[in-house]
Amino acid sequence: MTINLFRGKYYFLSNFYPCKIIMDHIEFDSVEHTFQASKQLDFQYKINIFHAETPGQAKILGRKAVLRSDWESIKLDIMYQLVRQKFLHPELKEKLLSTGNELLVEGNYWGDTFWGVCNGVGQNNLGRILMRVRSELKVE
Repeated sequence: MTINLFRGKYYFLSNFYPCKIIMDHIEFDSVEHTFQASKQLDFQYKINIFHAETPGQAKILGRKAVLRSDWESIKLDIMYQLVRQKFLHPELKEKLLSTGNELLVEGNYWGDTFWGVCNGVGQNNLGRILMRVRSELKVE
């Protein structure tokens, strides 16, 4: 079976799901907030993202960011680190493990073919990271 929509019962798989993630001594409200804050090294930029009321607002701010020069080479590793931190929370760890061996696909309708799959096309990098973290947690 495939889990291809991170909503409803599976909303916890979404980067928008509320959870505390710490980066640079700042406790952000979601993986999305933290990921967007990672796009620049400037501390004030990170604080602006921290103050975004919702993950969606953090994403909008992040789209306007002048990306750090190494962003393309590090963004997958940053996402992995943030997702890993998210699922160290015991409740979320259990929820992720409860997905068993299901294929996790970040299905979307907004055209994100890097992190997910839209209309059957995409690299599904978020889904791959989630499955990697799940595999690592099973072994621990």
